[in-house]
Amino acid sequence: MQRKDRKKIHKIDGIKLSSVYSGMYKKKRLDLSIIEISSGSTISGVFTKNKAKSDTVTISQNNLKRGKSKYIIVNSGNANAGTGESGYKDIIKYSNILAKLSNSNLREILVFSTGVIGERIDVDKIIISIPKLLKTTDSENWLNFSKSILTTDTVNKIISKKVKIKGKYISITGCTKGSGMINPNMATMLSFVATDIKIKKSTLSKLLRKVTEKSYNMITVDGETSTNDSSILIATGKSNIEYENLNIKEKEFFYNEIENIYIGLAKKIIKDGEGSTKFITINVNNVASKSEGKKIAMKIAKSALVKTAMFAEDPNWGRILSAVGNAETKLNNLKKITISLGNIILFKNSEIYKKYDETKAIKYLKNKNIDINIDCNNGKHNATVWTTDLSYEYIKINAEYRT
Repeated sequence: MQRKDRKKIHKIDGIKLSSVYSGMYKKKRLDLSIIEISSGSTISGVFTKNKAKSDTVTISQNNLKRGKSKYIIVNSGNANAGTGESGYKDIIKYSNILAKLSNSNLREILVFSTGVIGERIDVDKIIISIPKLLKTTDSENWLNFSKSILTTDTVNKIISKKVKIKGKYISITGCTKGSGMINPNMATMLSFVATDIKIKKSTLSKLLRKVTEKSYNMITVDGETSTNDSSILIATGKSNIEYENLNIKEKEFFYNEIENIYIGLAKKIIKDGEGSTKFITINVNNVASKSEGKKIAMKIAKSALVKTAMFAEDPNWGRILSAVGNAETKLNNLKKITISLGNIILFKNSEIYKKYDETKAIKYLKNKNIDINIDCNNGKHNATVWTTDLSYEYIKINAEYRT
């Protein structure tokens, strides 16, 4: 088992993509795409738990349950959420056109949108663009697709790899978008990953849920879960490598490769967090359970006081301690915990560390990448969450989002 060509974007046999400029934005840029999925593929998805979810999410959830999917259509620039019955009808209208022109049916189409909430989508722009999309599908179009789904993102986010199992190569390629309105509860983000391995849908769904918990559900920028968050995993089966025929070691190898892609994509979202100047890793170690570790890490990650301290490069460890104490866990005694910035111990034995040197801590916070480490000393489990700082630029971006 080995890896190959990590930097190259590998096409996935059984997947074709197309992207166009439809006019969703004033500036001319790619904003509408389709993915054509070959017959026999298995598809799984996880979706936002926001109660104000877009009808695109509801429709895609239902269509995934009903049967095979042949097409994905996704637009940026408009979330088509909070638009009532008219918004739902708009989705059905352009989906019917896509179904008709592609010789498929409505239940075989998954729809996704991202952008401004509460504004009705210009359905005519989508309908006009569909014929061109269908004529220009190509297996090499992953890069354009990754650009077309961006909103406030400053860079596209794509990872691709080819790995060798049982003497044959399989490919995995995926992209995501997300910069603001990022918070795990499924994390505005969309994700599309495809591989050519053959795998049962039930197994694919379990795998997706597991990697999601390790990746997208472990990031937060601003504590806001979008109305449109969706993550799709496709297995075309074109490689003739069947997952069920792999031995335990080979299955673990494949899972680790998928997990690494998802974690890599999740980290790209954090690195491109709106207005961020710091990439912050929060490690909670030696805790009673993974769930408790996550609760503590997330409490720190979502704390506006901690995030602004990191932006100011101020080692105000009292804010971190307060966040740990506010986490809803069974960790009632904080006397055992140790708080560190990187290797610099700040707090231990219920008080400021006797050898603490604030000058070193301030110097450490000048770095782009920051580690906040919490040792609970009451268990054997660990949890890691990734987040950003909170800057003036974040406020500017979101204050001017619709202007």
